[in-house]
Amino acid sequence: MNKEMISNFLENDLEGATLLLEAKITVEMFAHSGSWQYGSKQFEDSDYLPWSARAIILADENKMIGLVRFHSKPNPEYLKEYATNAVELGYRIIKDYRKSGYATEAATAVINWANINFGVENFIASVSPQNKDSLKLVSSLGFKKISEVMDDIDGLEYVFLTNINDHL
Repeated sequence: MNKEMISNFLENDLEGATLLLEAKITVEMFAHSGSWQYGSKQFEDSDYLPWSARAIILADENKMIGLVRFHSKPNPEYLKEYATNAVELGYRIIKDYRKSGYATEAATAVINWANINFGVENFIASVSPQNKDSLKLVSSLGFKKISEVMDDIDGLEYVFLTNINDHL
């Protein structure tokens, strides 16, 4: 999603976002404005666009059911303590579509995209210990817990790492 699309989410402009995306969007996608603000800030770096949020659209309903993105382009300073040649993955699926494999499919697709197109080998995911579904998801994708951090917004998060070469 480009900067204009993310601006529509920040401004709670459902009509504008729907027109740009050419798909139905539920109000639930406008929650968590902090993640939209973070994504918008990343656009200050023109090289970030390929790593920004992607809408997850359920084709048979032409409906946005979530998003998947990287928190930065590869090798940001904050990840270097965990791995080099790394990006942090983020995703969100609206409530009615959770536990249906959509987050797994989207995460797998962007991980493969980052590896094939940019040679990224290490992937980080930060997950709240209370988010049991995301904990199961990262485990199923081969992520291993490597640390714990206190996030200013989200509180305690477990940090997970996977290397694409471990799955070949």
